[in-house]
Amino acid sequence: MRIFAKKPIGIIAALLLTVATGTASGEPAIIYNVGTKFDKSFNEMAYTGAKRWSEKTGMKFHEVELQAEAQREQAMRRFAERGLNPVVMVGFSFATMLAEIAPEYPDTKFVLIDSEVKAPNVRSVLFNEQEGSYLVGLMAAMATESGVIGAIGGMDIPLIRKMTCGYFQGAKAVRGDIKTLENMTGVTLAAWNDPIKGAELAKAQVAQRADVIYGVAGGTNIGIMQAAADEGILSIGVDSNQNHLHPGAVLTSMLKRMDNVVEQAFDAGDDITTGETIVMTLKNEGLDIAIDEHNEGLITKGMLAAVEEAKAGIVEGAIEVHDYTVDGTCPHVTR
Repeated sequence: MRIFAKKPIGIIAALLLTVATGTASGEPAIIYNVGTKFDKSFNEMAYTGAKRWSEKTGMKFHEVELQAEAQREQAMRRFAERGLNPVVMVGFSFATMLAEIAPEYPDTKFVLIDSEVKAPNVRSVLFNEQEGSYLVGLMAAMATESGVIGAIGGMDIPLIRKMTCGYFQGAKAVRGDIKTLENMTGVTLAAWNDPIKGAELAKAQVAQRADVIYGVAGGTNIGIMQAAADEGILSIGVDSNQNHLHPGAVLTSMLKRMDNVVEQAFDAGDDITTGETIVMTLKNEGLDIAIDEHNEGLITKGMLAAVEEAKAGIVEGAIEVHDYTVDGTCPHVTR
């Protein structure tokens, strides 16, 4: 179901009530971040897990695609009032509101992806995105011919800086003299859905000789990757497998396995454990890189060997990937 921002709040509330029909109590629900669930990135990876669960069990789930910030609280309250369990929220933007709402609905079990809320009925799920980003950075350094690689983020927040920093660290582990370029699309939530601006930033980086660009920008990645393909350079996707968007022009995609998080939450249902924070890492298969028929021609044996060696080093603790969110620095960025 899609709810349009131009509707008054009262109508929005009524529409949310029609998200599901029949008996709702105990059934799971998912609220996507602002934008479409088919964003080919963040939301869609979460949807993939929900869909897989539904196909596996033959059961239904409830969902809402938010088109405006005003709908966020409405969706959370309506699902809680209907007795849905668990209610999964996709994205850090839900955190502030969830901290207020969770105590009001102690019987509802919430799952928050990409942020942390400490409450007895909330499971918070975080990712060590810098680890997966390190792997694709390593691949970028091995693929570049110009010696210049770029990264374009969506909203300028520590989470995205953490990813670009890990990417640059991986690249510099292979090629110490590599030049890095970094841009952010904006400072508001609109930055996640601005493919035109993404394309402009990608072309600007190409003008500075970048020939591999990592898009970390949600729906904005569509513009970034299109521009990269048009300019004859390689892009790197994020969150879901975006290799198919431009076969032969996408080096790989950094997979953030939100599909597994959602499927496991739905599997647990009312019995899901809350009051805890889970961190998804390379070690527990929360992150990975995508290799398929669309990019296999770009992947060398050397890349695969380097990735496997780095992955083992990170899992075993021999390689420490810097976490930007700890100190707000990235020693691997060339200014």
